[in-house]
Amino acid sequence: MSKAMTTPKVVLTVGNSMMGDDGAGPLLAELMEANPIDGWIVINGGSAPENVSYQVRELQPQCVVIVDAADIGLNPGEIRVIDPDYIAEMFIMSTHNMPLNFLIDQLKDDIPDITFLGIQPDLVGFYYPMTDAVKNAVDEVYQGIKSWRVDYFPALEVCDEEEIEE
Repeated sequence: MSKAMTTPKVVLTVGNSMMGDDGAGPLLAELMEANPIDGWIVINGGSAPENVSYQVRELQPQCVVIVDAADIGLNPGEIRVIDPDYIAEMFIMSTHNMPLNFLIDQLKDDIPDITFLGIQPDLVGFYYPMTDAVKNAVDEVYQGIKSWRVDYFPALEVCDEEEIEE
């Protein structure tokens, strides 16, 4: 049996379910735990995903998909693949203890295939409900993981500051 057939793929979800749309990641984790997808393992990183990075490494996955709410200036519920190299440059809003680019850099030491999926939130604040747009996006991500290809979701287009000024 080949390593690809025996090595799991991991979805690492990030977010706080008590903060409205920031709970997109934990909602996806609940959905995947209730309805497992063959070949995939979900790990809910909550608001401190660095605390579960050892669990990801122990699995020695062939790929990791990190899912989090990310304020990327789109309409609520829009989903984008975000190049990890842009996360620090873009200063993506995060409610987490450690910037996600540090976590990704740490995981890249052992796992070369890491994809970051950002879901544009609408409302983020304590005790806000999750919006329908983000709930629908979580369902869309779940369906996308079933037939995973890195190009299933569009990539975030990033402009250079020089292009914006022109």
